[in-house]
Amino acid sequence: MAEVKKRTYSLATMMKVLVGLTIAAIIIVFAGFVLMHAHRLDWKLHGIYIGIVIAAWMIHLVFLRLLNPELIGRRVFGKWAKTWDKVWAALFFLAIISIFIVVDIDTPDGVSSAPGAAWLLGYTFFVVGWTLLTWSIVVNPFFEKAVRIQTNFGHHVIDKGPYAYARHPGYIGLIGWLFSTPLLLSSAWAFIPTLIAVVSLVIRTALEDRMLHAELTGYTEYAARVRFRLIPGVW
Repeated sequence: MAEVKKRTYSLATMMKVLVGLTIAAIIIVFAGFVLMHAHRLDWKLHGIYIGIVIAAWMIHLVFLRLLNPELIGRRVFGKWAKTWDKVWAALFFLAIISIFIVVDIDTPDGVSSAPGAAWLLGYTFFVVGWTLLTWSIVVNPFFEKAVRIQTNFGHHVIDKGPYAYARHPGYIGLIGWLFSTPLLLSSAWAFIPTLIAVVSLVIRTALEDRMLHAELTGYTEYAARVRFRLIPGVW
């Protein structure tokens, strides 16, 4: 029986790794197409960014539907959210909107040159961040948008996949996407609201982590094994 469970776990682990690699591969193929045609079709970086985000979202939803479908209907910010989380969500939304407002002011006509080194760096952040975010959500059936203990769904500690290395890997992925945006849209000024959004995510990580220590059974023991909240070796 133990051998069967071990084999099942190994298969599940391999599946998660395959998901991550597949997501990265599909997005890389998409970007390759963009890069091959950018110099001929005079594509604007704004349009390329929108296309990449749409492709990534579609891939994200497909894998969520295949591997964690029960979470789809629960990823809403409901009335059960804590007051501090509601305030955070409003401020974070404003920070995100501010990023694109600044981009629009900074580059009102878009950028029609072919992607360069900064864009490729941003694209690397995007792929790594989006893959990690998707992987984190796929392996965690309790990854709702609101911070709460989901007692009605048997909430327990998740320590597999990326959660074996950091306690909040999904936020690391989200930070990767945030930092990729000013680079992909060629707007240095957009780093200002981006940094505000990143700081707000770090604050939410600290608040959520404190709540989980206080309310989720087994989390303190898990935190003793996986010591870092976001960046292994740093914090």
